[in-house]
Amino acid sequence: MKQHLNSTEETEQFGARLWELLPRKCLVFLQGDLGAGKTTMVRGFLRAAGFSGAVKSPTYTLVEEYTLADRQVFHFDLYRVADPEELEWIGIRDYFDQEAVCFIEWPDMGEGYLPEPDVVITLTPEKNGRLLELKMIKKGQ
Repeated sequence: MKQHLNSTEETEQFGARLWELLPRKCLVFLQGDLGAGKTTMVRGFLRAAGFSGAVKSPTYTLVEEYTLADRQVFHFDLYRVADPEELEWIGIRDYFDQEAVCFIEWPDMGEGYLPEPDVVITLTPEKNGRLLELKMIKKGQ
């Protein structure tokens, strides 16, 4: 599925729709350059879930955790990971074992240590907005 998003608001609105669509346990890879709207999309997801606090990119913290009324959300940013083995040190597999939605920005930085995603979302700057491409992954095929 491809869709043009004209603004930050439309990117957040798409994230809000994901709240309705994604299962309680799901791994989502977010791909796109710096400033493409990855964190904005996660913010829309969290706002739809009723979270009203600050939503910031976990570039320096590596992961931000959100406990919502009926769902756990982990938002990872692997941009600053120098070696994918660092993910073992933080116990990343423990996050994936939980019933949670896990968003991972810069998943290529964790190659070899991340399982196959359920969803891949790619955001690409385009004219006065961004192009969103969403792929659902059928595991085991």
